[in-house]
Amino acid sequence: MLRYLHCMRLFFLFCLFYNSLSFFCSKLGAQQLNPSTSKSKKLFEEAARFLSRNDFTNATIRLEQLLNDDSLFITARQQLADIYLRQKEFEQAAKHYEMVSKLASDLTPSTWFGLGESLLNLGAYAASKQALTTYLSKVSTQTNQRKAIAQKYLADCNFSLSERKNTQLLNIHNMGASINSADDEYFPMLTADRSSIIFTRQKKGGLEYIYVSQYQDSAWKQALPIPGKVNTESYSEGAHCISPDGRYLFFTGCNKPDGKGSCDIYISHWEGSAWGIPHNLGSPINTGSWEAQPAISPDGNTLYFVSNRKGGFGGNDIWYSTLQQDGSWGVPQNMGDKVNTSFDESTPFIHADNETLYFASNGWPGFGNKDLFISKLDHEGNRLSPVNMGTPINDHLEQRALTVSLDGSTAYFAAERPGGKGGLDIYTCLLTEHLRPTAVAYVKGRVFDKTTGNAVKAAVKLTDLKNKKRTFYSEVDYLDGTFLVPLPVGSEYALHVLHPEYLFYSQHFALADTLTEKDIYAVKVGLERISSGRSAILNNIFFPTNGYELLPTSESDLMELFQLLQHNKHIRIEITGHTDNTGSAQANQVLSEKRALAVYAYLLSKGIDKTRLAYKGYGQNNPIADNTTEKGKQQNRRTEFKIIATDYGK
Repeated sequence: MLRYLHCMRLFFLFCLFYNSLSFFCSKLGAQQLNPSTSKSKKLFEEAARFLSRNDFTNATIRLEQLLNDDSLFITARQQLADIYLRQKEFEQAAKHYEMVSKLASDLTPSTWFGLGESLLNLGAYAASKQALTTYLSKVSTQTNQRKAIAQKYLADCNFSLSERKNTQLLNIHNMGASINSADDEYFPMLTADRSSIIFTRQKKGGLEYIYVSQYQDSAWKQALPIPGKVNTESYSEGAHCISPDGRYLFFTGCNKPDGKGSCDIYISHWEGSAWGIPHNLGSPINTGSWEAQPAISPDGNTLYFVSNRKGGFGGNDIWYSTLQQDGSWGVPQNMGDKVNTSFDESTPFIHADNETLYFASNGWPGFGNKDLFISKLDHEGNRLSPVNMGTPINDHLEQRALTVSLDGSTAYFAAERPGGKGGLDIYTCLLTEHLRPTAVAYVKGRVFDKTTGNAVKAAVKLTDLKNKKRTFYSEVDYLDGTFLVPLPVGSEYALHVLHPEYLFYSQHFALADTLTEKDIYAVKVGLERISSGRSAILNNIFFPTNGYELLPTSESDLMELFQLLQHNKHIRIEITGHTDNTGSAQANQVLSEKRALAVYAYLLSKGIDKTRLAYKGYGQNNPIADNTTEKGKQQNRRTEFKIIATDYGK
């Protein structure tokens, strides 16, 4: 009898430790609490010993054997249901909770909570709602954490029952055996040109590794571990993101020797053929708390990540940090109650439009477990409350880590779905319009010295000409001079490539509301050193048709030219105006002179000494393209500047 009482004591300690049961044993008869045979008594004692060692597998085996012979031993059945729920075997948990609710409906309110949670995770929303309502009626006078969770589950049931009728017609495809396996795959990240997909794979032992697959000959090739020094044999590396240009990999590393907490965020640079030695981002990004799941903004200036650090809303929250002028990361800020809840948010992804945020959450109303959400900005730049991405993307199983292609059309996400390769697989689908971000094109190029052909470590800046805001700033790759800049559709942009020893490069991009023409712009940027006789085209100087008043959209090039003169006090320049051959030669000559004069006058107004400036109109006499096409005519209508001396004032 003492052994039996000891086992019962272990059982109650187990229930208390896992917060699973709140027995009202006084309401039950002895037959419900006690095993009816010596065999079931022995099995129950053995199960209790296994539970004391957290050996749930053997405890489950003993309890199943017990209930085969002693099916009315309700205490054991409740215990078995709790174990199944803890192990996320929801179908088995629901079966046993259902039997307990029929045999002893007043055993404990926990029966109804466990039944409701199990049914929710099976997608049986109406039955789950009924069980949760019963639970809340039995604990209506109590205030506890489980009651709050039950109310959240009930909200999920109501949401799911109302939203199931709004199923979208989406064709969701498993990405196949070259990417998915019996292991878990998640965090799909595409390079801008969609030629590579990088994802995390978690092996059965629990360690994570980062893999890559190449898209060749209209198919994804067999995924392999990424080359380089990121993956290790002893630690987890995963839950990653990649900068749009493919040069920087941010990832989560756990329990590493240089870590500050259980998991930290690291960065690695692409070294031409492999990923270089990773570096811990350090404070203030990483702390003694858990930091993971980074997402970098398209301009590289904002890092989003997930943390359970103090100051949040509870559970895991999404935070962000901005890059400072000295190259350090600023103190992280919580994204606030338009994103975070008292439950868990995870796997943020900021689209290349730098506005649309996708993330997973079990705090906002959903279909059970974690759902995927989209959060956009309003016209004033304020973040709106997130919208559940709906079915069939979300269901009662887990969804995680969604990313969207630059053009906004295609989603890639991880989910548990029937018919998968095993666990979490990576799926893809075309998004409906309301789930899409702003489409984004991009310009990719290489910066080099026009004389030597060698790569130049220049800075790249993108300015939105409509609102005059800088939308992108970064340095080109220091090894090969390459760069990639996102171009959100629906505006006009000035691209500038800058280096203090060279004339700046200026280019103009006007993107319509759709990507009907192309979404990739390739440029070769040959920079001219600052020396006498060298010239550059100002591709962002604009005038009215047949007019010579500078338009406001000219300001970006004008300011770059002004700053060039400010930083190089010994140069003199000539500003030249050019036209196409439309109209009379005389009229074109006058127009070109007046346009050059307008730029000259602007620089004078900024305080540049007139002895450093000259201007001249060439009319239609110096074309650089064919005047028989509209594209050629547009190239010929241009403003340039030329270095005419480098020894001014010496």
